[in-house]
Amino acid sequence: MRTSRQRKGTAMPHTKVDDEFLRQADPFRRELLAHCYRMLGSAHDAEDLVQETYLRAWRAYDRFEGRSSLRTWLHRIATTACLTALESRNKRPMPTGLGGGSADPGDDLADRPEVPWLEPIPDVLAGAAPSDPATIVTERESIRLALVAALQHLPPRQRAVLILRDVLKWRAAEVAEAVGVTTTAVNSILQRARAQLAQVSPTPDDVEEPAAADQRELLEKYVDAFERKDVPALVELFTTDIVWEMPPFASWYSGAADVGTHLAERCPARPGGVLMVPVEANGQPAFAQYLRDPESGEFRAFTLQVLTLTRGGIGHVANFMDTRLFELFGLPPTQPSPGVAAEEGQQPVAGAGQR
Repeated sequence: MRTSRQRKGTAMPHTKVDDEFLRQADPFRRELLAHCYRMLGSAHDAEDLVQETYLRAWRAYDRFEGRSSLRTWLHRIATTACLTALESRNKRPMPTGLGGGSADPGDDLADRPEVPWLEPIPDVLAGAAPSDPATIVTERESIRLALVAALQHLPPRQRAVLILRDVLKWRAAEVAEAVGVTTTAVNSILQRARAQLAQVSPTPDDVEEPAAADQRELLEKYVDAFERKDVPALVELFTTDIVWEMPPFASWYSGAADVGTHLAERCPARPGGVLMVPVEANGQPAFAQYLRDPESGEFRAFTLQVLTLTRGGIGHVANFMDTRLFELFGLPPTQPSPGVAAEEGQQPVAGAGQR
């Protein structure tokens, strides 16, 4: 079975069983990746666990008796693989999840590269298939950055129970079999998980998005203001209580005034020196931001921004400053200067899920 991240030493001999297994199991790959991502908070780790899931399922396929659907069976294997992996891994937080308060924009940034930070995921990898419009909204909501970040606050088993019950809509008995507890225990675990999640996760009303036309206009203004480095114009697009996060920096800011001060005094972007490439991440609008190299004139990968839009404006911006994520989104590490690109007939390279 070929995969994007085939592990060394796990090549599968070609048989009729392989063909049947691939035909039956491959359509579930996208939703299994989304499931593992919700559990682990890392797209890269999720890809590894999906590979592990398919390897385990392939080895056991001749013993699959069909007492449950293949989809349920694969999710059960994926859940077990995730729970095993989480035994030796720390949770993946966002800076706001570390327990400290918002920083003073005049203070030095606290760099924490040793923390296994939450990662974004491209919609093209984990979102609902475009041919299935009935599930697109549900799938988009289930990989929202705020929800995945909130899930990281739950112990692994609570996380699994809540996802299986509230996202995948499994019956309590199915969940009990998947996580190895009784049905009564599932209901108790679910109650605790929901209560804890409610304390750290925003309510739907808090993240109610503007209408599509208003959203497009807001994003166009955001790109224009950022590429001009017009901080007052950016601040006008923010809600008064906007949160600005920048992993791997533990420092984060709350409030339009403090975010504006940070952008004006600390952000290295310069007018005309910013290129914003639209992508889609976690069911939300996002941008890959490139900064111009003053010597070469080319634009170099800087940060990947995931935006939360509300009817009052931009309420949250997560800046993922690990430029290795650009490859995950199908983006190059550099982009040519627009002037050079125009002369050569090029366009900035769009990433996965460009709007």
